[in-house]
Amino acid sequence: MEHIIIFDTTLRDGEQSPGAAMTKEEKIRIARQLEKLGVDVIEAGFAAASPGDFDAISEIAKVIKTSTVCSLARASENDVRRAGEAIKHAVNGRIHTFIATSKIHMENKLRMSEDQVVERAVQAVKWAREYTDDVEFSAEDAVRSEIDFLVRVFEAVIEAGAKTINVPDTVGYSIPALWGERFAILRQRVKGADQVVWSTHCHNDLGMAVANSLSAVMNGARQVECTINGLGERAGNASLEEIVMAIKTRSDIFNLSTRIDTTQIVPSSKLVSTITGYPVQPNKAIVGANAFAHESGIHQDGVLKHRETYEIMRAEDVGWGANKLTLGKLSGRNAFRTRLKELGIELDSEDALNAAFARFKELADKKSEIFDEDLHALVSDEVVQESREMFKLTYLQVASQTGEIPHAILTLSVDGAEQRTEADGGGPVDATFKAIENVVQSDAELLLYSVNNITSGTDAQGEVTVRLSKGGRIVNGQGADTDIVVASAKAYLNGLNKLYAKAEKLNPQV
Repeated sequence: MEHIIIFDTTLRDGEQSPGAAMTKEEKIRIARQLEKLGVDVIEAGFAAASPGDFDAISEIAKVIKTSTVCSLARASENDVRRAGEAIKHAVNGRIHTFIATSKIHMENKLRMSEDQVVERAVQAVKWAREYTDDVEFSAEDAVRSEIDFLVRVFEAVIEAGAKTINVPDTVGYSIPALWGERFAILRQRVKGADQVVWSTHCHNDLGMAVANSLSAVMNGARQVECTINGLGERAGNASLEEIVMAIKTRSDIFNLSTRIDTTQIVPSSKLVSTITGYPVQPNKAIVGANAFAHESGIHQDGVLKHRETYEIMRAEDVGWGANKLTLGKLSGRNAFRTRLKELGIELDSEDALNAAFARFKELADKKSEIFDEDLHALVSDEVVQESREMFKLTYLQVASQTGEIPHAILTLSVDGAEQRTEADGGGPVDATFKAIENVVQSDAELLLYSVNNITSGTDAQGEVTVRLSKGGRIVNGQGADTDIVVASAKAYLNGLNKLYAKAEKLNPQV
């Protein structure tokens, strides 16, 4: 069967979700998992956005061996050269350059004529060719671009040496029939169309990103740009897991294959959810907690008699199943390290491993069963601990009883100096947050407070996500603990530490 290239942009477009910015260490963990998943191309970031993004792409390029590592670049010399430098250590490196081609973008954003846009696009491809032969060109807002102008731009960049032509629905405006038709017309009219790989990148503003992407595939696209869990700007992107499983499940229609190890889909989803703080909704296709659950008696009866009556794929094929860790408080350090490696988790030093192992032992004393999700949460928390923390929780006591106002007493370490504080609140979590603010006085706005159980059972760790906003910056804070109030305090302080780190990013939209 013909091969479909899976181009994952979780680390670039996915990271542009409000509050989803990742540290370098978190990006490397996700990149390793994407390689294990079998992704063909990993868009690791936007090198010119910040020194941090450049460094993350460069480090990912050094550790990834089987997937192509890609950096995004606007059609400017500085962007392209930064991208080229960032991927220079990659076994397989790609530069993905773009420029807007719709009238609304050219006139109102770029303030450029059609001739200028074509000239810049061609020049960007030529600059990129100085670093790699694997150059991708995207016509931003292709969905609202004039077809004649798209033909002109694509012919010019193909002649300049672009190997992949990406046609993005940047604003999620199209519908499947029209998107497929656009691909058919372009592949028919563009000179040299048979010399390049045609790619689609669809946003989900109208809820049709996956449908549009599959329509493009049925009309000749052989690369799909997507993200884990559909993460991305605004309503997100096409979901990798839905694209892959649609192609696999309906092989009678597509007659295409991917390199994806589908049993790694759920672990990848959980890792991205844990790191970004974006929980997966229970009814999310493929990776939602209810994706293979049957509540109706009729459905249950049918599945018990013959699974295929109501299931078109097997839960175990996408990574659902028993994931209980056969380790306990008596387990050794080597067994712990081995399990982390199996999960694609690699810690940078023996000190980091020792610290994580100590936290594992502490958790094992609290929980009767340890799951893979617990380890992901534990290590994510450990990575946060390794980074410089301005604010750290050292003591927390909360009193909450019927008919009484909840009261929190806590001690914070602020740059190494301990400060005691207390406050009343509408509930134990509210009291804790108010007590923290008595010391920090951040004036940050709490946009989101979310609690999710990491695993089942009353002794499960609770994972708390908070989203804080201040001065135009939005960050997610995360914390996990078997005590939900402690987890909440950790999450709030994690968010405050990120706010005070002031890591600025420039996010393009493709």
